[in-house]
Formats: sequence, structure tokens, C-alpha cells
Amino acid sequence: MPQTITRGFKQLLEEANARVETLTPQDAQRRIGEGALLVDVRDPRELEREGRIPGAFHCPRGMLEFWIDPESPYFKPVFGEDRPFIFLCAGGWRSALSAATAQDMGLKPVGHVGGGFKAWKETGGPVEG
Repeated sequence: MPQTITRGFKQLLEEANARVETLTPQDAQRRIGEGALLVDVRDPRELEREGRIPGAFHCPRGMLEFWIDPESPYFKPVFGEDRPFIFLCAGGWRSALSAATAQDMGLKPVGHVGGGFKAWKETGGPVEG
């Protein structure tokens, strides 16, 4: 018998975007200047192919929950810091889901960059590599 998906990705994205703040690349850059940490959840191959954002912390999407949780053997201390976190991916989907997950886990405040890396580059955000 085939599987029946009851909550597809569109609904998950809609729910995530309703709960987390979506920032423009310009707003994200301003907040980074005020101390927020940009968390890039793109795959390492995307970073190699497209470039990196200076100062961004790279956390592959598949490791997010494990790196956030202090009880995890994979915990990254950066997620224990008292600061805002802004998530970014290639186009804004993974970052919305990442921000919602991080918020559900207790990380706050969180937001994500609408349009992702593509929008960041199009608006002249700094990129290296």
C-alpha cells in the first residue's frame, strides 16, 4: 500500500514561516552587525560551489538538532551563547524549517533570511570563495 503524506513540505513551510521571523538580507546584515550569528545550513558542496558568507557559522542541516542540544555528544558551544541566531540556506526553505526547529528546541531569538543565499547575493551581501 502506498504511503499517504498528511503534512507535506508546503504546509510545513507555511507553519514555520508563520512562527519565525523572516528577515530581508539587509535586515539580517544589520542584526549581524548588532551581534546576531548567521547560521548557514547549506550542504558543504553548496558552500564550495557558491561561496561562503564571511563570519557565518556553518551547520549542515542534518546536524542541526544534534549541534543545538547540550545533551548531545555533538553539541557546539556556539549554540549556548546568549545572542540572536539567523538561519540561511540557498533559497529560504531549509532555513525556515531550521529556525522553527531551533525555536521549538528553545533557542531564541531566531529568524531566517527570506530568499536565502540567492537573495543575499542579489542584494550585494558579502560573499567569499
